[in-house]
Amino acid sequence: MRLLATITVLLVTVSGCGLFESEPGPPEITNDFLAKLASGDVQGAAGMTDNPNDAKDTLEKFRGALKPEGLSSKVDQIRKNGELASEASVTLDWNLGKNRHWTYPTKFDVRQDGGTWKVHWASSVAHPKLAPQQTVKLAELTPDPAPVLDRDGTPLLAPERVVSVLLVGKEAGDVAAVTKSLADALNPLDKAITQQTITDGVGKTPEGQAYQVAALRDADYQSVKPKIYDLPGVRFSSQTSLLAPSRNFATQVLPAVRKLVENDIAGNAGFRVSTVDAQGTEVEELHSKAPEPAKAVNIALSRVVQAAAEDAVEPLTQPTILVAIQPSTGDILAVAQNDPADAQGALALTGRFPPGSTMKAVSALAAIQSGKVTADTPVPCPGKTTIDGRRIVPNSNEFDKGTIPLHSAFAFSCNTSFAQLAVDMPPDLLPSAALSLGLGVDFDIAGLTTITGSVPPATDVVERAEDAFGQGKVLASPFGMALVSASIVKGSVPVPQLVRGKETKADKQPTAPPVAALDPVRAMMREVVESGTAPQLKPYGDVRGKTGTAQFGDGVHSHGWFMGYRGDLAFATLVLSGETSTPAVEVAASFLKAVP
Repeated sequence: MRLLATITVLLVTVSGCGLFESEPGPPEITNDFLAKLASGDVQGAAGMTDNPNDAKDTLEKFRGALKPEGLSSKVDQIRKNGELASEASVTLDWNLGKNRHWTYPTKFDVRQDGGTWKVHWASSVAHPKLAPQQTVKLAELTPDPAPVLDRDGTPLLAPERVVSVLLVGKEAGDVAAVTKSLADALNPLDKAITQQTITDGVGKTPEGQAYQVAALRDADYQSVKPKIYDLPGVRFSSQTSLLAPSRNFATQVLPAVRKLVENDIAGNAGFRVSTVDAQGTEVEELHSKAPEPAKAVNIALSRVVQAAAEDAVEPLTQPTILVAIQPSTGDILAVAQNDPADAQGALALTGRFPPGSTMKAVSALAAIQSGKVTADTPVPCPGKTTIDGRRIVPNSNEFDKGTIPLHSAFAFSCNTSFAQLAVDMPPDLLPSAALSLGLGVDFDIAGLTTITGSVPPATDVVERAEDAFGQGKVLASPFGMALVSASIVKGSVPVPQLVRGKETKADKQPTAPPVAALDPVRAMMREVVESGTAPQLKPYGDVRGKTGTAQFGDGVHSHGWFMGYRGDLAFATLVLSGETSTPAVEVAASFLKAVP
């Protein structure tokens, strides 16, 4: 790429012997020299001086240090000093990229040398403070990244010093002894660091290069520093990084948020130019511009709610998940998974599982909306029932309640009642009700990949019966069921939000369910807590919800669900292989106990 020069020339009339009339004089030489310098033709510019070798060496180092995107120059004055010399006063403007400019005035002589006008070379031509045997150094001044704040302004990602622990194998001497000492010190902080992993890492690193053993928060580094600082071959470097409150905090959300907003929180880098001697030692600062920090980024997540969710899921040995949404705004308040769930991926947001009896909230809405039943309509709840003469549907442990109102069948979670209700539904009624609560809507949420679930139309009555109590072909994610709960609260599907200022898009705009059909569902969800399958939640206020047990695989084992809400807080919990809904309800209880 050819770099363009912008040159403004101040023409000066020089009287005398007519030298300018027969050959290029000081104005032309000055302009040509600057044009070649700006275009990157260092050799050509140096050739116009009376010391081409020194000029070329100095200018190459000067430009090499700056790596400019361009150079503009302005000739301010050319002043005659006798018949054989003139002094050029110019302003140089180096474009250093990233909206950085370094502008300064300088002067140089143009002298006649053997009948030809040439720039009299001195290192000060490049900069008035540049001495012989010196060059310049350009350093970028990077601001600390701006923090990422939660909905209440509490930091979720904040600048913190990170120390890298490095090991150079060839400098370690007894490598086995050093790797053991490192592992003994670092393994309590990170179980993935062992003597074997360090040895393997060093072995795969080219000879003489450093292998990064660990990147430690400053507090962790200080705790192990006495044990590792003096080990042979061990080196350290540090930098400022955005870190969450703890290593495992909001791991399903914050890494993606960091990547999404990294440009927004980076700020504008400053820079500093200084002279350095032949050994690279700094001599004098020539110019500096301070960095400009960026503004903090706010997200919908709540540190308090997230912490409560993580504390609730962490004790379980099975993969356990909790997602919380604020119905009034759609703000995603928490996405929590324990370590066994993290090992399987982003289950909270994209995992698809049979929702079990939590689906009965959708089925109840569909049945009431059809006009064929109300919450008080008597429905049979036998221990088991046969659908279309082909499929036997049982209740849990085949409990039998006889004939009871629909709201009681919901509270006791009668599979047989809801299977029979679904037989008389048209194929698209359940999918339509599910969609009105957000199940099946695909959202494009900045910073997250999500799946709500799917409720396909079922023309087969057996499949439709199974779908009604959350088996069959119905699938949902914990995020999807939290959204269903939030939609029941709000009365329409709230648009999920994460990063402030980043719009969420939806592939569908579902019609809100009628209030007359939703109100009974809300009341039935309260009955689940008051006298149904989730009495553990009674101490925690006006909690409403639905339990669920969902068989998977060969039907021998089951996942446990609870989805519900309290006030403006909607959520869903899932315990994989929980066998019953009890563990999921207990997770919900721990969560609600900790959330104000």
